[in-house]
Amino acid sequence: MYVIRLADGTLRVPQSVTSEDGRLIGNAYVELAPDDPDYDKWVGESVTEEELAERQKRWAAENDELEREFQEYKAQKEAQRESER
Repeated sequence: MYVIRLADGTLRVPQSVTSEDGRLIGNAYVELAPDDPDYDKWVGESVTEEELAERQKRWAAENDELEREFQEYKAQKEAQRESER
């Protein structure tokens, strides 16, 4: 999840909620206005909605190559296990 900087300067910061034993209950965003005390902590790593859309588009385009590499690696490991039997 990314810290998203909206056009008005508001930040949407990801926040996870977990149970006492550490299980994930849910993920959400909290909004921080520029006058919020934690704003400066997050603004440096924020991306605009347009930058986020471009990253997602680029990731989807590059995912095919990554998937192919993973499938090759997986096949090698399976073949290796079979030969060890």
